[in-house]
Amino acid sequence: MLDIDAVAFDLDGTLYPNRRFYLRLVPFIVKEHRLLRAMGKARDAMRAAAQEGRFYDLQARIMAELLKEDPEIVKEKTERLIYRGWEPLFRRVKLFDGVRETLEAFQAAGLKLGLLSDFPPEAKLEHLGLADPWDVVMCSERTGRLKPDPLSFRELADRLGAAPERVLYVGNSVAYDVRGARAAGMKAALVASMFRRRRKSGADFVFTDYRQLRAFVLS
Repeated sequence: MLDIDAVAFDLDGTLYPNRRFYLRLVPFIVKEHRLLRAMGKARDAMRAAAQEGRFYDLQARIMAELLKEDPEIVKEKTERLIYRGWEPLFRRVKLFDGVRETLEAFQAAGLKLGLLSDFPPEAKLEHLGLADPWDVVMCSERTGRLKPDPLSFRELADRLGAAPERVLYVGNSVAYDVRGARAAGMKAALVASMFRRRRKSGADFVFTDYRQLRAFVLS
């Protein structure tokens, strides 16, 4: 077995295919494209500056400057339309094949399981039917540092009770997941499309099927 004590995962695009969710999101994107664009720019600015403070207030303030609106109104709208509004869509999203079997196999092998997402994961996990197996569930927004800032990854390792070098982090983004995990001293695995397999990702392992990840960790 791989010389690790824990396996941790990203959520969006890692445990389920992003495209299945985005298809259901098209009407919202068309209607609220300005809000979404402002949120994306705000998060990019916060990643670049690693600003200290209350995350959601800072995000709303930057978004409000871009939208020329009141920060409190923007904060409420973001919470209602994006954070809470998207969650029910996950009831109809299917996990990647083999995710459940992989988590069960890792648990049976005595590995701890963690999850670190850039968005609040709890309600999504409930809708996906995947709320139970985790030892630690974290949202990097609540640490105040979005991926790839290593702070959230190190806190994840601390909560798992494992040294960072003994944690394998699994994600679908080279820029956020692989680089963040590696910067924190973790091992990294990348789930990639069979049509866009990324060989120069910096990850310790690249896979397209969760059976491959099981074999890599447990063999």
